[in-house]
Amino acid sequence: MKAINYFDSDRQSHWLNEIKKGDWGAAGFLYELLSKGTFFQTVGERSKVLLLTDGDSLVSFCTYAEKDDIQPTELTPWMGFVYTFPEYRGHHYVGLLMEEIERLARKDGVSEVYISTDHIGLYEKYGCEFKTEMKDMAGEMARVYVKKIQAASV
Repeated sequence: MKAINYFDSDRQSHWLNEIKKGDWGAAGFLYELLSKGTFFQTVGERSKVLLLTDGDSLVSFCTYAEKDDIQPTELTPWMGFVYTFPEYRGHHYVGLLMEEIERLARKDGVSEVYISTDHIGLYEKYGCEFKTEMKDMAGEMARVYVKKIQAASV
């Protein structure tokens, strides 16, 4: 398993086609943002798409972004578009992406990362804490979790 940044890959068209195979509406939306070139405009110029790969297979993906589906808000950055393909679920692969998010957040000097979701019991497994409920862009209530980022040990 290897975590890579979509934008650093020389195989973007391959990974874009893999994202498109996701059976979740948000995966389709991410595909649309990437294929139309509106990703950065939508979620922020410094945002990243992280891919957990196993050879040519896409296992899981997420974004590390300035904005997510809770807008407007002062909370930033966000771990969003979190998806694991069905055949890989149950192995805590999201934890590998979470580790990469934590590494990036430390590098950015960030002490908290936020997650918007309707899941209960998933992100708690990775040390996230429920913070509040907020309306998402569709006007629906979403649970907002916070992942505290520990400073790098010396």
